[in-house]
Amino acid sequence: MTVGMKNALHKEIDIFELLQPETKLERQIIEDEEFRKGLFWGKPRFGHPEGMVVYHIKEVIDNIELLKVNGAIRTQLRTIAYSHDTFKYAEEKIGKGPDRSNHHSILARKFMENYTSDQKVLDVIEYHDEAYYCWRLQHLYNRKEEGTVRMIEMLEKLKGNTQLFYLFFLCDTKTGDKIQAPLHWFENSVDSIEMVNF
Repeated sequence: MTVGMKNALHKEIDIFELLQPETKLERQIIEDEEFRKGLFWGKPRFGHPEGMVVYHIKEVIDNIELLKVNGAIRTQLRTIAYSHDTFKYAEEKIGKGPDRSNHHSILARKFMENYTSDQKVLDVIEYHDEAYYCWRLQHLYNRKEEGTVRMIEMLEKLKGNTQLFYLFFLCDTKTGDKIQAPLHWFENSVDSIEMVNF
């Protein structure tokens, strides 16, 4: 597919129609050119058969709609959904650094710091993949102690916002064809969360 064809396909996607922004913040970030670049990154792959990030965001938002949460939490979850994976394109372009500084979650947090001062939202954006990495260390790489230490550190960094993190992790994991084992492990490992099913 040529660059011209890819651009034409992107123009056919009505981002506002697909994502249905509800707040001034959601509309502002959608209109940001740096953010928009990331919406069209991605091709179908394991975990993300939907391909482009914009379709993944839509799936996460649809899951948020299934939760029975108050309006403030719903708004926070939607804000996280919009930005959590949108900077994968930049991570791919500059490469992953050994200190995580180029990880898409760090890039997303830095971007969102221009739009919100909600530390709960910023923290969940930054650590949204961390439970998966902890599970992977323990169950795929058999580095149980390292995975446990990393999980403890993550929970401390979340500063008591474990439920918000969990709700987002739930909504993010129940998309595409992602394996559900990390979610079940998290639910069975963390006592401070109130489990939700949908």
